[in-house]
Amino acid sequence: MAPGFAAPTNHQELINWVGEIAELTQPDEIVWCDGSEEEYHRLADELVAKGTFTKLNPTLRPNSYYAASDPSDVARVEDRTFICSEREADAGPTNHWKAPAEMRAVFSGEQGEGGLFRGAMRGRTMYVVPFCMGPLGSSLSAMGVEITDSAYVAVSMRTMTRMGSEVLAELGSDGAFVKAVHTLGAPLAAGEADVPWPCNTTKYISHFPETREIWSYGSGYGGNALLGKKCYALRIASVMARDEGWLAEHMLILKLTPPRGGTEAVKYIAAAFPSACGKTNLAMLEPTVPGWTVETIGDDIAWMRFGEDGRLYAINPEAGFFGVAPGTGEHTNANAMKTMYGNSVFTNVALTDDGDVWWEGMTEEPPAHLTDWRGNDWTPASDTPAAHPNARFTVPAAQCPIIAPEWEDPRGVPISAILFGGRRASAVPLVTESFDWNHGVFLGANVASEKTAAAEGKVGELRRDPFAMLPFCGYNMGDYFGHWVSLGKAHDPEKLPKIYYVNWFRKDADGRFVWPGFGENSRVLKWIVERLNGQADGVKTPIGILPADGSLDVDGLDLSPADLDLLLSVDPEVWRDEASLIPAHLETFGDHTPPELWDEYRALVSRLG
Repeated sequence: MAPGFAAPTNHQELINWVGEIAELTQPDEIVWCDGSEEEYHRLADELVAKGTFTKLNPTLRPNSYYAASDPSDVARVEDRTFICSEREADAGPTNHWKAPAEMRAVFSGEQGEGGLFRGAMRGRTMYVVPFCMGPLGSSLSAMGVEITDSAYVAVSMRTMTRMGSEVLAELGSDGAFVKAVHTLGAPLAAGEADVPWPCNTTKYISHFPETREIWSYGSGYGGNALLGKKCYALRIASVMARDEGWLAEHMLILKLTPPRGGTEAVKYIAAAFPSACGKTNLAMLEPTVPGWTVETIGDDIAWMRFGEDGRLYAINPEAGFFGVAPGTGEHTNANAMKTMYGNSVFTNVALTDDGDVWWEGMTEEPPAHLTDWRGNDWTPASDTPAAHPNARFTVPAAQCPIIAPEWEDPRGVPISAILFGGRRASAVPLVTESFDWNHGVFLGANVASEKTAAAEGKVGELRRDPFAMLPFCGYNMGDYFGHWVSLGKAHDPEKLPKIYYVNWFRKDADGRFVWPGFGENSRVLKWIVERLNGQADGVKTPIGILPADGSLDVDGLDLSPADLDLLLSVDPEVWRDEASLIPAHLETFGDHTPPELWDEYRALVSRLG
């Protein structure tokens, strides 16, 4: 028998749904989260008492905690992530699909028998977590409610979203919301109370796009359990965006202000990069170009809708950063380090002897002794990393020292340019401007990183990640390409953002990175802004428009003419090889690939001669 509850809302659909999930999962207690600071500290203290959290040294890292997950539960489980659309074709060839009825039988059982969720919360507390993706009151935002039996998830959702009583007030008695259910999974053995990080060897992260539902079983890791993040903000929201005529994208959002720039000079850009391509570093860039200011709107996800003026406006639907810790340091991302001064949760990093955290790349020299993420003694002579490679930090975005004042503006910010990029040692120039919207969609559809090392003049084996959305698109990616094309047709081309492709990772014949990257990437952003303002020259090539001689600011860089030529040149022979790989990629989606992309492919081949 499920426990009764007093609901702090008169939203009958929500009350009924909570009752149904409680009846199914049989928790010992039901708690409606109010999002207060007092609640956060109470739950954090409970997690400390259980051993899930370790409180960090308050002098070094105030109001911050360390958590170590079960070694089997350290990352998103893409092979256990499903799109449960009614038709398999709507999930597409790059998603795992299971029929909704079949998946519901797995979760709830049939005729009241069986089902993974049946009784899965016995012995635990059920937390009802109302949350808003985006600023409260914004027409660009959307609501959700996550039911979870993890206090770790509840405290993390307070950081990552606007969460609690204000959301219930916004929902009123009949507001629309996405239903998200999460359980750590039925205990594998008795004595679970002694396990700091319960999880289950069986895992499912399932999305029902037609009914706007998410069901997650067996994992406590952020990307599988914080259901507002990739599950809602991208997989479900991408379907909502398709149906309603907007975009839900795996993109950072930046504010760029030139020297002596008034409000008219400010430009906002969005950018999509696959993992390990410098996305977080760009989101918190410290520019090296004198007088330029870069400010952060968002580091990971952008929701974009067209305004009454015909321009595309973006919000960051998240309220926090859930970033990869290893590789983040003073040299690579000083602003991220400043953001994490306190009020943070660190998962699967290493612990220092004085009660702080450490990970590879945080400092040039590692400490003499650490406790690694598995709880073992660690020294620089150890054979294994101190922090898991996917170790994470969860921190409020408002703490970022370069967060833009308008990052929570309910109107959003107008996007002037969209950047795509991958990690390419060969072929791809430093920056390329698309000829028009459809050509830009073509560039985004072909985002790739090299899986194998490429000798100069050759193309390595490519891993395609279109729009950096391959693991996150909630429907057929061929139809997703078509959605981008259709938005271009439906709106004034003069008001659409310009689209660019960047590559910070070009190597020379000796395998050396030619471009210095990091803060110097502001030089590319400067060229892009000057192009938008009609102040910088470009030269047309077969693959797009590149900076003309002298238009890219390289003053003060130790960059030889040969290096610059390598970064800003297009080798037709190499690009004929590159183009020959595109048909197989586009054919992946069969007749769902829009004909406009085939037109762009044929035009590229024609220009290459």
